[in-house]
Amino acid sequence: RASRARGYVAGRMLQQGCMVPAVGGGLCQLSNALYDVALQAGCTIVERHAHSRVVPGSQAAIGRDATVAWNYVDLRFKAPRDLRLQVRLDRHDLSVRLLAREAVTPTIDRLSFAPGDRAAQSCDTCDEIDCFRHIAPDTSLDAAPAQRTAFIVDGATPEFAAYVARQRCQGDVLALPMTGRRYAWPTDGFAAVLSAPLATLRRSLESRRLADQGATRQRALLEHAERLALALARQLPPEVTELVVAQPLLPFLWRNGELGGRRVTVLMSRLPMDLLQARLDAAAAQHSESPTLRDFRAPVDLVKAEREALDYAERIATPHAEIAALFDKTQLLPWHVPPATTTSPIHRVAFVGPTLGRKGAYEMLEAARALKLDLLVPRRDLEAPDFWSGIAVTRGAPLEGQIVVQPAFVEENPRTLLTALASGRQVIATSACGLPPQPGLVLVPYGDRAALIDALRAALGRPAS
Repeated sequence: RASRARGYVAGRMLQQGCMVPAVGGGLCQLSNALYDVALQAGCTIVERHAHSRVVPGSQAAIGRDATVAWNYVDLRFKAPRDLRLQVRLDRHDLSVRLLAREAVTPTIDRLSFAPGDRAAQSCDTCDEIDCFRHIAPDTSLDAAPAQRTAFIVDGATPEFAAYVARQRCQGDVLALPMTGRRYAWPTDGFAAVLSAPLATLRRSLESRRLADQGATRQRALLEHAERLALALARQLPPEVTELVVAQPLLPFLWRNGELGGRRVTVLMSRLPMDLLQARLDAAAAQHSESPTLRDFRAPVDLVKAEREALDYAERIATPHAEIAALFDKTQLLPWHVPPATTTSPIHRVAFVGPTLGRKGAYEMLEAARALKLDLLVPRRDLEAPDFWSGIAVTRGAPLEGQIVVQPAFVEENPRTLLTALASGRQVIATSACGLPPQPGLVLVPYGDRAALIDALRAALGRPAS
């Protein structure tokens, strides 16, 4: 039953020969299409009712319509073979398919229209203004926004926060985990600010009990992202026609059908999961000794859902140069440049870390051995307790180094590199760090030990070996 409580809004409906607005109006576009494909698939029509009037350009004009009305007018058909119904709504079209294992030859090409010879009237075409169904024009709608956008976000970054502040319009909605300093999104000027504090607090409490790394942690984070996405989606007003979605929440909203029929922009901070996992597989093949490079892969259906949602999206917004190059629909955002540090470097070469295979730790280890470096490294070794064995290391913050190195396979948030560049440090990084070419930055291919050694040798002023 179509009701406002179930999220249905007013649409066009034929009642007593007139086209009038009604909650759930327009559902016959679905039943019309379903009837059409049922005929083409050779199904036996058990119950079907034509519309009483013809809407120009509709299926009724060619006799391929089937009206439905709760709870007495229905569409029923019987399939001669196993069929699967597939329905998808995008920004422009409602697509209905019946899929079979074997090819199906359409058995009915076209029907002639029989019932209802007259075209449907509407309040725009009918001269009868005393009718109880007559609706006078609502001039107040002229001042209402033409569309409403909902920004569904998670953790805030300066780049995405600035983007949201620029894109927000009158009547828009912000949906975030919870209000507070940790989720510092700009909330001023929104018609509504939605949140999911229970799901967010649960994620926070359970995350504290998880290990810093590992498959268990990654699985739990995906489960929390799904709970948060669905909790926020349940609160969205149906009038929202455009969504701006944080990438971690995207596949769950896609699977739940929240993106269908809406324009979508993705706030993208990391590689798509299919490309990310392929890169980690290649890194794991290169460093079979790593306990972390194979510790987690997302479920196949979730990877597929994210790729479908990214293909569906109208725009990708990201400051990450490598991600931006993957799409022809990217809006490249400027990185937020943090304040420069005022302290002078006290060490020659610093590895940003953390000490993980995906952050280029093995490449850094091999370069340190080859060049006999005295290396500044993070205080914790997450790859292995004795990872830097045989290397002269000092524990400390990477910004204490004169040359800051991050040979990562994947990097979503290169804040340390941005601060190092702003502070006049020399930075050696890979394209996976997402920074565009600029003074002070040397880019090397990820996983390329020789290129990293050459870049370090040049930065240190050592002659080629």
